[in-house]
Amino acid sequence: MALESKKGSSTTDPIWSHCSRVNDNKMNLRYERAQGDLNLGEKRKNMNAFITKDKGIKQQTLNAMVKKKEPVIQSICRFLYGHALPFVLVKSPLFSSMLDTVGEYGRGLKPPSYHEARVTYLKKEVESVNSMLEKYKKEWKKTGCTLMSDRWTDKKSRSLTNFLVNSPSETVFLKSIDTFVVIKDAQKLFEMFDGLVEEIGQENVVQVVTDSASAYVKAGNLLMEKRKKLFWSPCAAHCIDNILEDIGELLMFKDTINKPREVCVYIYRHAWVLSMFRKFYGKKELKRAGVTRFAISFFTLKSFKENKLPLRAMFALEDWAKSQYVSKPEAKRVGTIMLSDVRFWKSVKYCLKCVSSIVKVLRLVDGDAKPAMWYIYEAMDRAKEQIANNFN
Repeated sequence: MALESKKGSSTTDPIWSHCSRVNDNKMNLRYERAQGDLNLGEKRKNMNAFITKDKGIKQQTLNAMVKKKEPVIQSICRFLYGHALPFVLVKSPLFSSMLDTVGEYGRGLKPPSYHEARVTYLKKEVESVNSMLEKYKKEWKKTGCTLMSDRWTDKKSRSLTNFLVNSPSETVFLKSIDTFVVIKDAQKLFEMFDGLVEEIGQENVVQVVTDSASAYVKAGNLLMEKRKKLFWSPCAAHCIDNILEDIGELLMFKDTINKPREVCVYIYRHAWVLSMFRKFYGKKELKRAGVTRFAISFFTLKSFKENKLPLRAMFALEDWAKSQYVSKPEAKRVGTIMLSDVRFWKSVKYCLKCVSSIVKVLRLVDGDAKPAMWYIYEAMDRAKEQIANNFN
C-alpha cells in the first residue's frame, strides 16, 4: 500500500507513492519502484526539499567542512608559532597520537594543570618508560649490549654526556649526566663508567664505546682491567674527526680553511653586507665553520667552491665599490681573497680532493641508520683509493 505524504506538508514528495510499510511498522519502509515510473531528475529536487524543509536538516558541503577545520588547524599552528616550537613536531607520531586522543574524547576536555604536567603525569611517564625498559633488559641478558657515550655542549657551555645502550633490536637512551667536572679526570670517568656498567649488569655489557680523548682512553683501559669480559672501543666518528683535525693543521690546509672563515665572519657581522649577500645569493646560506666539529670546515670549503661565481660577482658589484665598507682594511682583505687571490681557489680545490672521501666516511659512521662496525674498514680503504685516484 502506497503511503501518503506527511500531513500538513505543503510539498508533495514523489517517493512516498512508491513506499509501503513492513508489518504495519511506521519506521520500516519498503521502496517499490515501478519500471520507468519515477524520473529521478526534477522529482529528486522535490524529495530533497521535502526532507530538508520539514526536518530542518541541511547536508554539509565539503567546503563547509573545510571551513570548520581551518580554525582548529590555525589554533594548533598558533601554539607552535607563539612558543617558537620547531615545525618538525607536526611529523612526530606523538603529535598525531595526541590529536587522535583529544578527538576521541570530544568536547569539554580540560588541559592539564601546571602541577599535573610538571609532577603528576611526569612521574607516570617515567614509570611507563621504566616498564618499557624491562623488555630491553631481558634482551640484554640474552644477546649482550654496548654502552655508548655521546658528549656535547649546550648553550650554557655545560659539558653533558648522553649514555645509550645498543642491542640488536634497538638503541635505548639510558641517562644524561653533567660531566663538566670529570671530563679530564680519567679516574673519575672510570668510576662513572664502572657505575653505569654495574647498573646495566656486568654480565650484560660486552663493549663500551666513548670518544678517543686521552682521559677517556685511560678510563677505558682501567675499565678493561677491572671487567675482564668487557672491551673498550673508541668512537669511529670521533677518530675520523680527529684525522680531519690533524689534516687541517697542515700549513697549506690551515691557511685555506682560515680564509673562508674570515670571509664568513665578515659577511655575517655586517648587516648591510649580509643584506646584499642575501639579495644576490637568494635563500641559500654559506656553511660557516664550527668550533667543535672540524669536518664543518671542509663543508665550508665545499660551499665556497660551489658558489665561487656568485661570491666573486657580489664583490665586483658597483654597489659594493661605492659602499662605505670598501675602504676599510677588513673589506679590502676579503675582497682580495675573493677576486685577486687565484691561489686560494686552487687550494680549495686541492683540499677537497684530499678530504672529500674521508668526509663521506664520517657521514656514514656518524649516522643513526645502521651500525658502522661491519663496513668501516672497507669504507676507509675505498676512501684511500679514491684520494689516490683524485691525484692520478
